Amino acid sequence: MSKLNPLLLATTIAQLTLPTELPTFSANFQLIAHVKSPNTTQFAAGIENWEVASLPASGCHEPIILKKPCANGTASGTTFWFDAQTTGVAYGDGENTKMLLIPKGGHGERALGMDCKKGTPGVEVIKREDGPQLVHGHNGTFYVCPRRVRSQGVAQLLYRQSDEPLPYMCADVALKVPPESKIQFDTSFAEARRQTPDIEKHLRKAVEDLNPLRVLGLFKQITPIDCELLGLNHPESRPEMFLWQYLPAPPVCIRPSVAQENASNEDDLTTKLADIVWVSGMIRSALQKGSSIQTIMEQWEYLHTQVAMYVNSDVPGLQQAGFGKAIRGLCQRLKGKQGRFRGNLSGKRVDFSGRTVISPDPNLSIEEVAVPELIAKRMTYPEKVQRHNIQKLQTCIRNGPNIWPGAQCVLKKSDGGYKISLQFATTEKVARELTFGDTVERHIEDGDIVLFNRQPSLHKLSIMSHFAKVRPWKTFRLNECVCNPYNADFDGDEMNLHIPQTEEARAEAMTLMGVRHNLITPKSGEPIIAATQDFITAAFLLSSKDRFFDRKTFTTICVYMLEGHTAFDVPPPAIIVPRALWTGKQVFHVLMRPNKQSPVMVNLDAKCKSFTASPGCCPDMDPDDGWLSIRNSEVMCGRMDKSTIGAGRKDSLFYAILRDYGSDQAVTAMDRLARLCARYLTSQGFSIGVGDVFPTTQLDLEKKRLITKAYAQCDNIIATFTLGKLEKAAGCNMEETLENSISGILSKVRQQAGQYCIDTLSHHNTPLIMAKSGSKGSTINVAQMVALVGQQIIGGQRVSDGFQDRTLPLFHKNARQPDSKGFVKNSFYSGLLPTEFLFHAVSGREGLVDTAVKTAETGYMSRRLMKSLEDLSTQYDDTVRTSGGAIVQFQYGADKLDPADMEGPGTPVHFQRTWTHAESLTLNEGEPSLMPHEIQGLCKSMLEVERERFSRKGLLRNEELDYEDCSDYAIDEHEGGRSFLRSIESYINSLASKVGKVRAVAGFDNSNSSVRNAIAQGHINRTAKISATTLRLFIKFCLEKFKKAHVEPGHPVGAVGA
Repeated sequence: MSKLNPLLLATTIAQLTLPTELPTFSANFQLIAHVKSPNTTQFAAGIENWEVASLPASGCHEPIILKKPCANGTASGTTFWFDAQTTGVAYGDGENTKMLLIPKGGHGERALGMDCKKGTPGVEVIKREDGPQLVHGHNGTFYVCPRRVRSQGVAQLLYRQSDEPLPYMCADVALKVPPESKIQFDTSFAEARRQTPDIEKHLRKAVEDLNPLRVLGLFKQITPIDCELLGLNHPESRPEMFLWQYLPAPPVCIRPSVAQENASNEDDLTTKLADIVWVSGMIRSALQKGSSIQTIMEQWEYLHTQVAMYVNSDVPGLQQAGFGKAIRGLCQRLKGKQGRFRGNLSGKRVDFSGRTVISPDPNLSIEEVAVPELIAKRMTYPEKVQRHNIQKLQTCIRNGPNIWPGAQCVLKKSDGGYKISLQFATTEKVARELTFGDTVERHIEDGDIVLFNRQPSLHKLSIMSHFAKVRPWKTFRLNECVCNPYNADFDGDEMNLHIPQTEEARAEAMTLMGVRHNLITPKSGEPIIAATQDFITAAFLLSSKDRFFDRKTFTTICVYMLEGHTAFDVPPPAIIVPRALWTGKQVFHVLMRPNKQSPVMVNLDAKCKSFTASPGCCPDMDPDDGWLSIRNSEVMCGRMDKSTIGAGRKDSLFYAILRDYGSDQAVTAMDRLARLCARYLTSQGFSIGVGDVFPTTQLDLEKKRLITKAYAQCDNIIATFTLGKLEKAAGCNMEETLENSISGILSKVRQQAGQYCIDTLSHHNTPLIMAKSGSKGSTINVAQMVALVGQQIIGGQRVSDGFQDRTLPLFHKNARQPDSKGFVKNSFYSGLLPTEFLFHAVSGREGLVDTAVKTAETGYMSRRLMKSLEDLSTQYDDTVRTSGGAIVQFQYGADKLDPADMEGPGTPVHFQRTWTHAESLTLNEGEPSLMPHEIQGLCKSMLEVERERFSRKGLLRNEELDYEDCSDYAIDEHEGGRSFLRSIESYINSLASKVGKVRAVAGFDNSNSSVRNAIAQGHINRTAKISATTLRLFIKFCLEKFKKAHVEPGHPVGAVGA
């Protein structure tokens, strides 16, 4: 039998004593107890080879059950509990109870939780979740290791079997007895206390400065056992190793000398090392000569400064050497944009890349980029030789490196894989000896995969994959439709070109980064690659109601846009008598569906940019042709403008093609539009000049009348303000009321003059056409050019007074008239007065400054977001995890849907447009309409199959639950799918309800399919017909789009979201 050595846990209030006689029991187990407090006891125990079967929830008398295998005949089911009255731990079988430990005195907190590391050399930590951490030693004894002294002096005491405490755990730690050094430090102030009693209250704030030598001495006194507690592996790792006692000199290759005419210019690191060596020699000499302490300390401080600047020269307070270039220390070489990590490791200059100015080319496909022949001859791709390409590569080799398409060199497969440079070799001989398996580094040719990038790369679409098209001249050329994702224009922008060097890289670039796979922005799912500027203007003109063409002109326009291998069917003319004429809208029918073999059947209803809803009028009857309606690729009404063919709108033509027929058809339609619009404008003519902004006489008279009236109103308000009779507005003082009143009057002047200008301009006015179509500018810009510029706003208000209570010395002090406060009554055509020009320049400067500041702030914000989210990606279990596997979201966005595939407002399907599409595709006058209950029954039966996939089961016992159970226990990963099925059913029920109302108006019984008369049935079919074929196709489309919207595993959602 052996004595149990218990763990004592107490506070400074408690008096720690050991029992005079410890109970004896079987040597097969030893106890380590963890007591929380006498009142709310939470008691955990750990015993060798024992398993905790249950833990007490609350209370003092609820026991802990410990189970132990009966290998040594020890009885199982032994209980341990806490006695609240004696604050002791008891052991026994219910009748024969033995006390193990009774701490005497104190009623405070008895113990805290333990989180332990290794305590002694050669000791192994045993991780446990059911109690204190156990540490197993070589002799089989158990210890609990303290990690830190807790608040209020609480510490864990540890005893061995021999009752000898470990050196680093003694009772004075628990009682918070100060160390000897602290006692000596406090004793040093005894004389000061005696001389000045008032100093006592300040002594608690007294601190001792630790210099490096003192810290080094303290670190060296740390014992090996304490090193184990600090997580250091003695003797390979000691605390004093964290202090520099020796200064390593880096190799010369990272601090090279730069040779000059008369001498060499040394690197900053070399200069600092020389200064450190020189100061060290000075200190050594001073110590040998016995110099004064002040001299040695000054040299010592100077040495500190030099070493600090050697490590980090940006530390505040360090003296800089003169006014020249700042010293680059070790930290400066690593951090920052030009540092080693961002400048040379994460980002670096690469081979097989080119950069030049960009220019437009509408004849290119949006997937193509024109590469100058000069660059194509310098950029190479290593192509393996095989039987399908050996003749082509032999031709490239014969052309050599200076003739395109040629080659730079050949890497032979045999004879050790040597490389042959075609700059110096006999090309005919090399071509003749070319064999299968050799690699030819050939020039870039048409169809090669290239990566195209414009900086700054702020989002995923800033770099995309294109097909190369080698062309003469010296600029990269691209289709204008692709400018939007790059944020590129043609005022001198430059872009970068990269050539992937392996087939794997080419395949990934084409599949993941191809233009056809990135037509929509991941931010909101809206199209980002679409028609822009001139294309929108040409489409707007071409789709006007007054555009008619004869057969020759119509077919010529169709040939403009179609590929040479595409046949097209000429549609029936819109006007037959007196001569056959085709409309511009029919051109877009050929663009979408050139022949009957084409599968594209677009169905779309969308608002144009200029649409204004009229009460009591159908939108497709808008007199301004502002509602676009397309049925089976036939344009019924409406005009093509920025809202219908431009970027940023989901109810646009290209987005409808993309969602219903895929990206290939959308790219083809966009290519046709680019070719059509560029060639149509070339033949039709579209220009802007000074004559387009010439104001009419009526406009000048109207403008003068409006300005005179507004000035008179402002004078009256200013006079009322001067007399102090101006009635204050709510929440404003007198001055604010005056400014708000005058600003309202002047803004109304510009609005009225601008509206009169727009109404009186010709419909053929080119600036007005661009504003109405949305290709460039707005009606406000047109009004400023023709009518007047208006009030200039600076900081959200009129121009404030500057020097001596006036905006400019030209005006009187405290002048508040419109002219003195930034109102510009002239237009850009008539020219601005000097004061007006200055006010306008000040207002424009504010916008430029805001743009510059916001660019810097948003750029840094974007970088921080990217760095914090770049490792988040979706996994095959639908979770979003970090690169280390930590779960961030159980489901991406809580519904597993990709925002890029959201067709409707926050939903994967736009039900109204999808229903219109399905209805138009299945239009059949002979098929009868379903009754409301038949519609609901067919919908329920079709969705029942999907509901079975989303059946509810309990998360714990996997039991079947009710499908509509919405309790917390029933929530699982299919909530998004169930919600989508409910939305489908809700929409179809609304359609069934509409059918029921129409049948009731026609006099039909919704429970009977009998037909009363053909007229009433025809009315139903025209207004609310729902056939079984249409309903089945609609549900099929909805389910397919929902499945497609599921986010793909491996998708970098963090980087895309940033």
